[in-house]
Amino acid sequence: MIRFRLKELIANKEFQERRVITIAEVAQATGINRMTLSKIANHPGCNTGTENLDRLCVFFGCKLEELAQHIPVKKDPA
Repeated sequence: MIRFRLKELIANKEFQERRVITIAEVAQATGINRMTLSKIANHPGCNTGTENLDRLCVFFGCKLEELAQHIPVKKDPA
C-alpha cells in the first residue's frame, strides 16, 4: 500500500513558515481539487495521478519519497 505523507508535509511547512496552511491554500497553489487533496491526506491507499504527485512535490519542495512511501501489506497465511 502507498502511504501519503501530505499531512506531515503541511505540518512541516507550517512550522517552517510559522503560519497555518490549509488544504484550500494547497489546492489553489497546485491546481489540485480540494476533494482530491482530502482523499490523499485522509484515505489510506488513495489512488492519484503522477501529475498531482509532481505538483505536490513542487509545492513542498520535496522528493517523491518524502511525499509517499510504500508500506508492505501483511498477508494472512492461507
